[in-house]
Amino acid sequence: MSEAIAKRIAEYRRSFSFVGLVVATLFFAASVTPSLLPRHYAVQGLLSGFAIASGYAVGVLTVVLYLFLGLREPSGKTQRIAKQVTAVVVAAVFIAFIWRMTFWQNSIRQMMELELLETAYPYRVGLIAILFAAAVVAIGRLFIASCTYVARKLDRFFPQRISMAIGFTLVTLASLFIANDVVARSLLDAADSFFARTDALVSDAVEQPMDPMACGSRSSMVAWNSIGRQGKDFIANGPQRQDVADFLDRTVERPIRVYVGLRSRSTMKQRAVLALEELKRVGGFDRSLLVVATPTGTGWLDPSAVNTLEYLHGGDTAIVSMQYSYLPSWITIMVDPRRSIESADALFDEIYSYWKTLPKDSRPRLYLHGLSLGSLGSERSADLFKIFEDPIDGSVWSGPPFPSRNWNSAVRNRNADSSPWLPTFRDGRLLRFTAQKNAIDPDQPWGPMRNIYIQHASDPMVWFSPDLAWTSPEWLSEPRGPDVSPHLRWYPIVTFLQAAFDIPMATTVPLGYGHNYSPSSYIDAWIAVTTPSDWNDAMTERLKAQFDSVETPKP
Repeated sequence: MSEAIAKRIAEYRRSFSFVGLVVATLFFAASVTPSLLPRHYAVQGLLSGFAIASGYAVGVLTVVLYLFLGLREPSGKTQRIAKQVTAVVVAAVFIAFIWRMTFWQNSIRQMMELELLETAYPYRVGLIAILFAAAVVAIGRLFIASCTYVARKLDRFFPQRISMAIGFTLVTLASLFIANDVVARSLLDAADSFFARTDALVSDAVEQPMDPMACGSRSSMVAWNSIGRQGKDFIANGPQRQDVADFLDRTVERPIRVYVGLRSRSTMKQRAVLALEELKRVGGFDRSLLVVATPTGTGWLDPSAVNTLEYLHGGDTAIVSMQYSYLPSWITIMVDPRRSIESADALFDEIYSYWKTLPKDSRPRLYLHGLSLGSLGSERSADLFKIFEDPIDGSVWSGPPFPSRNWNSAVRNRNADSSPWLPTFRDGRLLRFTAQKNAIDPDQPWGPMRNIYIQHASDPMVWFSPDLAWTSPEWLSEPRGPDVSPHLRWYPIVTFLQAAFDIPMATTVPLGYGHNYSPSSYIDAWIAVTTPSDWNDAMTERLKAQFDSVETPKP
């Protein structure tokens, strides 16, 4: 029995394509080079496993195409020499890249002020990668074997090439059905159920507001138990009135926050109407400044963004938001990015429709805000044609994700002398960009509506794109962003995989890098957009110092 098994293993090993293994090794080597974020060895192992499987598939398909075209095959001796030379060269590349692996990871960590690694654990990475790649390749081989089996059954009815095409089509459709409607749907349902239960969990430190004028109180139109974990944190953990008063050394207003959860009403329209009615009830339209904020996928609003705004305006603010998902942004953006757009559109329509009926000299200034998937939805909600007759006052968007249509258009049509990671757009009167270091010129004149994007050059949520698989991106051209490794190089397919694996890890880096936006950046942006009264540079530095000393909670 053992001899039979050993024989089968030997046959299986010999069945591998030499060209496929060569390309797979090169893909593995490329995968350990730096990307936008530092990686744990386990994540690196999975990424490298995908790279190996992808490289092997590319190599095999290259051979198949070569044979299909009927090109002349080299002689046996030439093939042997070519294989020996290729093996030596590829082995040298493999060893060199593995040797540089720790250095490359540290080139990112150093830029992000992280502790440097003594080792990137190449042996662990290699083991995880090989095991994972073997599983992926085995699945691929099972797919090919299934196609061949079906084609042979069809040979009695059709010519060989037609039966192969039909077999491939049938197996592909069946695989897609299983992958999308069975596996993916089951995983998505499980994730949705898990995050829905997580959304219902609330820390003991988060208590229902006692103030009857607070959203979620016993007098509120929004039931406390319907709001969800992130919404409750937003309502209960904002700056206290006395905190703002102590900072400004004067009497201030109580900041108003309204949040409607997924459980608050059954439809998006009903939730938007509820948000409007609650905002009216608590006096949100009596404040000087009103922000319609679209949260991230889980319903989270970044305290760095909302807390700073309330300090800047002495609590004379109202922020209204509405949950549209339980799932993290990186999952939602892959499966259903329309959720944020439709939710933001519904909420903005209700708020804006009422706001524009109010006297212009007494209504609050109206702004938009969104981070990540919230930015995607928010930027689409206030269509210029919708607000043309009565425009809003502006917006602050951060970490705009790669499907953002308006952001993409602005970056693509930026001024020729600017970079994609910090573009300038026309004369800057309507739209400006900033990053870790404030790039907003206070002396540059604004138009009647002020809009700012905050983005990091190291944010994979911003810079990921499907065409990374076949095109070198503009953001890798010189000069690069200050938080992008100088050793990052573009490799076909591999860079796409690297960026894709970076997305779920985008918030695991320190504030000011990746998808973590710092209070300082928001303070600069809000000051430029909303121009708080009785404010000066010394107060700005004091506010930045206060927020820099407090750890900002992550979603």
